[in-house]
Amino acid sequence: MKNRCERSSLAKAALAAVCAFGVALPAFAQQTLVIEPDQGLSSIYSLINSAKSTIDMTMYELQDTTAQNDLCNAGARGVKVRVILDVNHEQSNNTSAFNQLSNCGVSVKWAWTTYAATHQKSILIDYGTSNAQVAIMSLNLTSRYYSTSRDYAVIESDPVDMGAIEATFNKDFAHTSVTPSNGDDLVWSPTNSRTALLNVINNATTSLLVENEEMSDSGIVSALENAASAGVNVTIVMTDNSKYYTNLDALKSSGANIATYPNDNTSLYIHAKAIVADYGTSSAVAFVGSENFSYYSLNKNRELGLTTTDSGVLDQLNSTISNDYSGANPY
Repeated sequence: MKNRCERSSLAKAALAAVCAFGVALPAFAQQTLVIEPDQGLSSIYSLINSAKSTIDMTMYELQDTTAQNDLCNAGARGVKVRVILDVNHEQSNNTSAFNQLSNCGVSVKWAWTTYAATHQKSILIDYGTSNAQVAIMSLNLTSRYYSTSRDYAVIESDPVDMGAIEATFNKDFAHTSVTPSNGDDLVWSPTNSRTALLNVINNATTSLLVENEEMSDSGIVSALENAASAGVNVTIVMTDNSKYYTNLDALKSSGANIATYPNDNTSLYIHAKAIVADYGTSSAVAFVGSENFSYYSLNKNRELGLTTTDSGVLDQLNSTISNDYSGANPY
């Protein structure tokens, strides 16, 4: 096998900066899935606190005293910390964190308003070093939601993905146009997310397990209907929302299995954005990210997710979504 810095099949532009550092690039490490609310935020806090040189964070909503203090403490110990916070939708919720980070010396910017929302949730540490890792998340760092929201994060050390995320972060931080590299498995809005998600759905032959906060995008809904009509076992778990009843009715009529949790502030809230396709087969694949199934999320927002074939991630997602379905009310 060729040295990773020589492999022509990889995205050379994403690798170039990494290879220039002369560090040993890790093999594609097994990805780690973080499941909320079950596992808590310790792994995310640990990621921030383990940074030695840089932290680049993009966050739709930041209202977490621990995370905010950790970012300030990282800056105080010499880590170069840069943060992008959404302004179009979440300025009021983000202002306190913005002010704290600004006052403690963190480089924090409001997101570029060219996007309808900067809904991405990611943390990249120590890019270009052997310690580099990135968390790609469906969850916001908003502590009031931690105990009741179903959410996921994938922590990985794929250098091609991290190169693409870093390059895009630099452009977004500078409010400059960019077409993000897809890396090895990244799902970006507003560029490749619709194609990537439709590929996962349309290529499924046996099963689709789905959790999403929204179900309004006609293309995604039609693809799920077509899959169910073709005999794919389509299972959907959501929080009850009357805005989506028409689409859920159509999905149920096509043969999809649907269950919902009451939107009562006491039940599990499905904030996750995840798909598991063809679990238990050689073609099994999963998606985890920030993309909701809505037109704006796929076409107008800045969003980030990834697809994965990691067996551990697949096992945990399959088990969690299946259990969530069993615990919800049949639609």
